[in-house]
Amino acid sequence: MKKKFTLEIANPCSENFDQMIPNAQGSFCSSCAKNVIDLSRKTNAEVARFVANNKDQNICARLKTTQLEEEFTHHEISKINTLKYAAVAASILLASNVTGQEKTPVQTEVNVPVPNHAIMGKIAVNQTAEEEILITIKGKLLDAKTNRPLSGKTYPGLTLSINDTEPAMKINPKTGEFSISSMVSKNSEALMITIKSGDYYLSKTIPFDIKNVKKNVLQQNIMINTEELIKVYIAGGLGIIYTEKKVIKEN
Repeated sequence: MKKKFTLEIANPCSENFDQMIPNAQGSFCSSCAKNVIDLSRKTNAEVARFVANNKDQNICARLKTTQLEEEFTHHEISKINTLKYAAVAASILLASNVTGQEKTPVQTEVNVPVPNHAIMGKIAVNQTAEEEILITIKGKLLDAKTNRPLSGKTYPGLTLSINDTEPAMKINPKTGEFSISSMVSKNSEALMITIKSGDYYLSKTIPFDIKNVKKNVLQQNIMINTEELIKVYIAGGLGIIYTEKKVIKEN
């Protein structure tokens, strides 16, 4: 059975997620002594699965504001039906074992001639590997509307990573300049960029052409619209609102 729901944050928390202690699920908040689950980078299917598995728990979570506007769906399996299926499967297995004990088939060895066109020998596996090279990407991160660096006051501690390079590199707040080394495929047509600043986050692809790389250096500015940066909330309790199906009666 499909269940649909939306998420809400009644009282957003003012704690800084970047100052919390990272762990496998998100980060540990020392102020309230609870784990804050980072759902901001999960897909809708992953969020739905998490909520379904933790629907009776008191959850603190980190969300993108856009996730508060989305409707999630998960499939709920009835435990009664599951038990029925298990009982049927067990009955079939038991019946199969009894039949197998009563009748033991006679094994007959059959020699199948090898066709003349068959080829015997060692198997060789052909693998096509994409050739990667290490390049340095240099340029400026600029606001597409003003053609100027992003405001250091509005976006403090701005960092950039390309193709998931770790650690992320800090952007010069005055000039917007950056320099990042990254492994790229010669056949790639795009680079994945990830921008972070406090509670703001952006992940997108930008065009890439290996022909523009000179002596393993790519000079390329990155232009973004500030509207693309997604504001991330920290919730002091995740609200789950299930959507009921509306039944329309015909007169």
